[in-house]
Amino acid sequence: MLITKAMLAVVLFGSLLVQSGTGYKVVGRYPIGGTGGWDYINIDSSARRLYVSHSTQVEVVDADTGKIVGTIADTPGVHGAAIAARFKHGFTSNGREHKVSMFDTSTLQLIKKIDVGKGPDGIYYDDRTKRVFTNNHGTHDITAIDASSGDVIGTVPVKGDGEQAIIGKDGLIYVNSEDTNEVVVFDPKSLEVKNRFPIGVAKRPTGLAYDARTNRLFIGCGNEPKMVVMDAANGKVINSFPIGVGVDYASFDPDAI
Repeated sequence: MLITKAMLAVVLFGSLLVQSGTGYKVVGRYPIGGTGGWDYINIDSSARRLYVSHSTQVEVVDADTGKIVGTIADTPGVHGAAIAARFKHGFTSNGREHKVSMFDTSTLQLIKKIDVGKGPDGIYYDDRTKRVFTNNHGTHDITAIDASSGDVIGTVPVKGDGEQAIIGKDGLIYVNSEDTNEVVVFDPKSLEVKNRFPIGVAKRPTGLAYDARTNRLFIGCGNEPKMVVMDAANGKVINSFPIGVGVDYASFDPDAI
């Protein structure tokens, strides 16, 4: 989901939800500049780089200093970036041109553009299968790409508009389907849909986080708005809680429990 914001990337180390008494606080503000929309920020932890999607390009920022170290240009309607560190390859989801840009993470130079489904949005890498996946809103499916070669492997028929996704401890991928109000579970190797878990108590799921210890999903839904807690094994809704408006991303901090 593309969001228009002020011309700053605000870095919150620890959590995107700041509440009194939690100990979380803003420790840095990295000015980006320019105009246009913003969406996902991805971090390459090994290289200590942030990839900030910014309308028609991706700004690459030093995660420790905030210095802009480069730009990946010509990414119309970019939503996010996925990094396959073992191959030194990165991938951006270019929503307006229905393509993915594959680039060299060392030089930030374009390797090639890859045709995917229409309107790619969320993008993520699965190290087990060594594949990159794009959630395509225009064709209501997911494209699987070989992270080494950049070749398209196949398509997952999710029949919905995928937003954020997580990889479970079972190796399956769980993705929020924003328009069908469910969590779709698929096998990243066979590309087969295994389950569809209706959320029921809330609609318009975007953010998705995961606790591997309890095997629970935390689903940020925008229309109420609520955070829904779901058992990843069977799709049972355990509870739900009110949250702030405009949810678009979620993460789980295992060190805070």
